[in-house]
Amino acid sequence: MYQLGGYKETDRMCDLICDNYPMLLVMSRFGIALGFGDQTIGEVCKNSHVDIKTFLAVVNFLIDEDEKEVSDTSLSVTSLIAYLKNSHVYFLNFKLPAIREKLLQAIDGEHHDVAEVVIRYFDEYAGEVRRHMNYEDEIVFPYVAKLLNDEKQAYSIDTFSKQHDDVESRLSELKNIIIKYYPGTSSHELNNVLFDIFSCASDLAYHNAVEDSIFVPVIKALEQQKAS
Repeated sequence: MYQLGGYKETDRMCDLICDNYPMLLVMSRFGIALGFGDQTIGEVCKNSHVDIKTFLAVVNFLIDEDEKEVSDTSLSVTSLIAYLKNSHVYFLNFKLPAIREKLLQAIDGEHHDVAEVVIRYFDEYAGEVRRHMNYEDEIVFPYVAKLLNDEKQAYSIDTFSKQHDDVESRLSELKNIIIKYYPGTSSHELNNVLFDIFSCASDLAYHNAVEDSIFVPVIKALEQQKAS
């Protein structure tokens, strides 16, 4: 049973992770390593040079699965960007390549016509995710860095917010193709990779929610501060 949100810096980090194991990914994306013993969340964040308030804002937002915006716009922009950049590395360099490799193994030598469609859909989806994240890495995050340095620019976070794509939709199509149309098989491999695809889709949805409901409001507040 997951504990709902409301974690505080005085709670133990090990309790957070054991009660809500998906927070392992959040922890790693903030650059926090395992081996922290019985230290509190506050102590672990301090030792890892992570802003405590920002870490807790992301953790509690994701655990509560609350779609409303986080009201505290004084979070650490540096910690948020580090978290988002590490998320991109995880998806692009680890998770998506691992799923593709497992998918190839699961459908290797069987039902070539359907297999080709499955791989094509996955590659198109992975390409969309890469374009989406590259735009943030190359345009949005450098914009925020310059904003912090008081550099004037012909851009605003509203531009990003309005074009923020739903990168999970094509993955839903891929799931439907495998579930509905891939010829019957008792392969544990295929079910296992399908489980990974479901998990990745959920993780990406959470990633987008953090961007929309935490990152964008924080940057809007920063823009207003710099303009005043």
